[in-house]
Amino acid sequence: MSIQPGSTIPDMAIAVAGADAEPRRTRELFAAQNVLLFGVPGAFTPTCSNRHLPGYIRHLAEFQRRGIRVMCLAVNDAYVMQAWAASQQVPAELLMLADGNASFTRALGLELDGTAFGMGLRCRRFALYAQDGVVRLLQVEAPGELRVSTAEAMLEAIGG
Repeated sequence: MSIQPGSTIPDMAIAVAGADAEPRRTRELFAAQNVLLFGVPGAFTPTCSNRHLPGYIRHLAEFQRRGIRVMCLAVNDAYVMQAWAASQQVPAELLMLADGNASFTRALGLELDGTAFGMGLRCRRFALYAQDGVVRLLQVEAPGELRVSTAEAMLEAIGG
């Protein structure tokens, strides 16, 4: 069962891609702020690289104007996430979370079995909006789709 609105984000360590790939606690990342977390099946994959992440980069200023911190999650190691961020020119304000062992993804109940495609365990494509660590909105994509978890769809769903 996946996390639902009203649930608290699980507290665990996760790597934040950057110069030192520093591990952080999710409790700290989500505390006392509004957060938009979107998950992608994998760094450098076509839809993630060509459409999903670029939409959040394009609309980052709008999220910031609304007081929302944006974070991207993928089941990749921190070095892959760092390389992907560099290749996509991701601003430092958009945090890239590396869930190398899919621990956080599984805790959210948003894992995807991609073994049939040679990808192993991955993250489902989703977006969630949380306030002070409590999920207020969750949008999970149907397989093969990119509609409800886009930056545009989340800005509209959050309103304001």
